[in-house]
Amino acid sequence: MLETIKNSLLTGVGMALRSKKEIEALAKEFAEQSEMNQKEAKDFLEECKKRYDDAKSSLDKKIEQVVESALKRLDLPTHGEIDALNARIDELSEKFEKDA
Repeated sequence: MLETIKNSLLTGVGMALRSKKEIEALAKEFAEQSEMNQKEAKDFLEECKKRYDDAKSSLDKKIEQVVESALKRLDLPTHGEIDALNARIDELSEKFEKDA
């Protein structure tokens, strides 16, 4: 039973949507209420932090993919494409000024 509750607390996206401090507070409260010894509580807190970081990183990557996909569908230029165009304009401007 305790393991089930522990695993429920550590599930993916829900953790990523909370702040790190909230996760730490929940983990500490859970450790106190479940009467874990100090090493178990420390290990559990570290596991919570690691899973939080992993879930947040995964969520951030997914958001980037969704935004990138939406931008492609909208046919908007990327930052790199705009930079390349600006560089080309600068080249052409310099060439035009030399010829004038």
